[in-house]
Amino acid sequence: MNSRILYEIAGFLLGLLFGSFLNVCISRLPWHESIIHPRSRCPECGAAIRWYDNIPLLSWLLLGRRCRDCHQTIPPRYPLVELAVGIWFAVQAARLHTLLSFYFWKPSGVGTTSDAVSGIIVNVAVTILGFLLIGLIVMDWQTQLLPDAFTLTGIAAGLFLICTQAIFLGPNEGQVLLTRQSIHLSSPGGVSDRGNVFLTGPEALIGGRVLAVCCAALLLLLVRWLYHALRRREGMGLGDVKLFAMIASLLGFWPAVLALFAGVLTASVYGVVLMVRGKAALATKLAFGSFLAAGGLFAAQFGDRIIESYSVLMR
Repeated sequence: MNSRILYEIAGFLLGLLFGSFLNVCISRLPWHESIIHPRSRCPECGAAIRWYDNIPLLSWLLLGRRCRDCHQTIPPRYPLVELAVGIWFAVQAARLHTLLSFYFWKPSGVGTTSDAVSGIIVNVAVTILGFLLIGLIVMDWQTQLLPDAFTLTGIAAGLFLICTQAIFLGPNEGQVLLTRQSIHLSSPGGVSDRGNVFLTGPEALIGGRVLAVCCAALLLLLVRWLYHALRRREGMGLGDVKLFAMIASLLGFWPAVLALFAGVLTASVYGVVLMVRGKAALATKLAFGSFLAAGGLFAAQFGDRIIESYSVLMR
């Protein structure tokens, strides 16, 4: 069997386990409940779920989509979340296999160890982002709440990973040249440095990502303020701001902007469809966080290629 398929199977099975855990988070975090205690229970009758009834996907099918105790229908959300996370993990596992094959198993002679580590860290970041965004899509759609336990944790995870990536930069790698002018320091014993002035690679990498998070948050805060100034009512919650900052923390600023564009576009189309069908008005609130999170999944999967194609087009 092809080793790539083995990676995909392993990723899918691991994703099912994480998807089962994500269902617990979706059910409890919006209401500030513990995700550890008590153990999983049926939302209808409160009966504790047996371990053999808690196997991702399989138990739902074997139970005939019903609770063993009260026989109430188990919502399809549970297997769908598990399946979505399983597929996301499988796709990222396939990408990891490609990275390892390119840099280590079948070395092409192109790239460095730093490039390989950077690629692996980006792969981990995208995997984490997918897990968080799938959960936030469901939570916002059901409750119009975006828990800080996901958004702020995601921001912290993104900054931690970018710091880790900075540790593995090679000498002079990623440095940014600011000026070619000489530096003259006028002081007792002053010196004249005729070298270049630059940001080191770690400074540029970490500073750029911190700036991306701040700019993303400020951008949506500005939109939120302008909407309130014009309409005299709230149009966007702070949860959306933190969600956008989380996407920027794990992907960077321009992929986050692409996610915002995709989210706004799909939310607008959905809103127009609802109005045409007479199920919404201009003042109807939409779960924008769900659309923004879906845009984040799109940007994580296709953003690099789209942004690169656009930059080539604009040259």
